[in-house]
Amino acid sequence: MRPVVKFLTEDLIERIVSEAIGVLCTLGVEIHNEEVLNLLSDHGAAVDLDRLHVIFTEEAIEKALEVAPESFNLYDVRGNETHDFSGHNFYYTPGSAALHVLDHHSKRIRKPSTEDYIHYAKVVSQLDHIASQSTALIPVDVHEKIADSYRLFLSLLYCEKPVVTGTFTIESFTVMKDFQLAVRGTEAALKEKPLTIFSCCPTSPLKWSDVTSQNVVDCARYSIPVEFIAMPLSGFMAPVTLIGTLVQHTAETLSGIVISQLTNPGTPILYGGSPAIFDVRYETTPMGAVETMMVDCAYNEIGKYLKLPTQAYISLSDAKQLDAQAGLESGIGATLAALSGINNISGPGMIDFESCQSLEKLVVDNEICKMTYRLAAGIEPREDFPSLPIFQELLKEQHLLISKHTLRFLKEEHSYPGLVIDRASRSRWQEEGALTLQERAHREVRKLLDSYEPIELTEDIKLELIKLMEREANSYGQDSLPQRSP
Repeated sequence: MRPVVKFLTEDLIERIVSEAIGVLCTLGVEIHNEEVLNLLSDHGAAVDLDRLHVIFTEEAIEKALEVAPESFNLYDVRGNETHDFSGHNFYYTPGSAALHVLDHHSKRIRKPSTEDYIHYAKVVSQLDHIASQSTALIPVDVHEKIADSYRLFLSLLYCEKPVVTGTFTIESFTVMKDFQLAVRGTEAALKEKPLTIFSCCPTSPLKWSDVTSQNVVDCARYSIPVEFIAMPLSGFMAPVTLIGTLVQHTAETLSGIVISQLTNPGTPILYGGSPAIFDVRYETTPMGAVETMMVDCAYNEIGKYLKLPTQAYISLSDAKQLDAQAGLESGIGATLAALSGINNISGPGMIDFESCQSLEKLVVDNEICKMTYRLAAGIEPREDFPSLPIFQELLKEQHLLISKHTLRFLKEEHSYPGLVIDRASRSRWQEEGALTLQERAHREVRKLLDSYEPIELTEDIKLELIKLMEREANSYGQDSLPQRSP
């Protein structure tokens, strides 16, 4: 039996959804995009162009939910399926988009470079329990106007896994779409086998900027999947209660779903978010707070009630180093997310309030992810009944190390971690260098960088990606791209 975690009853979910629809159809949403306002007006919404404000209709919301797909699949650069976002299937992707990286040698947080990003992509490509990459770091050695497209460019060159990405500008979307077309070949092929998911974020409370709402429209036109990342802050930019925060999160997410599905019915979406409570003591938004995780798991239940695949920023930490707090918060988050069946779990590698990535933490989190997959598999009988013959053999042999039953089920029942996790005796640990967790994690990072093999992109596709990126850089006055390692 698969273990599950639930926070809401169906009656409570229905009340939250009803209240959210009431907010949208009474108070409405501020949208700073004339094209989107006209789209909504054409479908019966009450739009005030002077105030950039729209009052939704229940009919539009219900229709959007009817046509939004219950699931979709994701594919790597070679066209192999990597994700099936149906039911309670769950997958991990690193958190993004970090402004900083944790330097192992100095133990200091600093700005990332192209080299840092390439190291990240090479490491992620070899982590078995993290199914997708994200555009996780923002390199500072390129023009800020190409930072979004440059990250996707590097991801596609160095890692085969699909990419969770996004853009902070309207202009960057075109080249980021063209990168995907260069890999897939045609718009039809890209629609059939999506390569990326774009994060699109409303602004709390109840607002869409020009950029993010346009991103929703642009992605829908090409059937590029979108994850909606509403970020209400309990007690600051949202009601202090978790239920009140869920009502606001639901309203903001539903507004995005309507925009997406009116643009192109059937566009793949993830019902996601990155809400948090607000810690008034420090004026921070703790992603590692248990209340934040509870909201994540609860809105996942709302998404599944609406028959939509889900996403959450969870399994990350507010710690500033790879320390006990980082493990505590990330481990609890990963476990709750897995047992809740959140389909796309964003967070591994991330510390410092979603602002910093650590490669060492990423390889530790990969082990946490592995543990959650074993946990979610649950406990099932494996030729355990009748039990008498097994115990007769145990009493006769005084062990079961090489019994047929052990050899048949050992690998299915017991999940063994990699060398990042220490399970040696103390004497053996001392003989092998008495390494700390940070030292073992860094050793694993170095091993992965040394064992990296270039991905299987044709030279024609690589050259097309480079040409597109150089053209984009040139348009902003950057004559050349930073030097890249093989």
